[in-house]
Amino acid sequence: MLPKEILDGWKEREKAVVLTTVSLDGMPNSIWATCADMYNGEAVVVADNYFAKAKQNIAAGTPASVLFLTKDRTSYQLKGKASYHTEGPYFAFMKAFNPAQHPGHGALVIHVQEAYSGAKKLL
Repeated sequence: MLPKEILDGWKEREKAVVLTTVSLDGMPNSIWATCADMYNGEAVVVADNYFAKAKQNIAAGTPASVLFLTKDRTSYQLKGKASYHTEGPYFAFMKAFNPAQHPGHGALVIHVQEAYSGAKKLL
């Protein structure tokens, strides 16, 4: 379970988050993602509506991060191992929050291992 500060911040976040994945050769790829939600207070699920590089990077087994900002401008970064799902509970969760007009090809899940607010380590 993530610390209460992060869970409370997630509830007050701006809609868009920054999703960053990394290629095998270390090149980061950051995108804005608006279809994301917290899963059971322990992982972040981002809908794959139009992924290209992000999907390739996750398939390569590299880590990922999500950066989000609260309405009062507090920033949080969640980092961890990533997985990709096209069925099962993560996929069903993503389909439940993803708007019907988007394809929702899969659910990218960040299994949070580290969390920060600015330079302050929270997990």
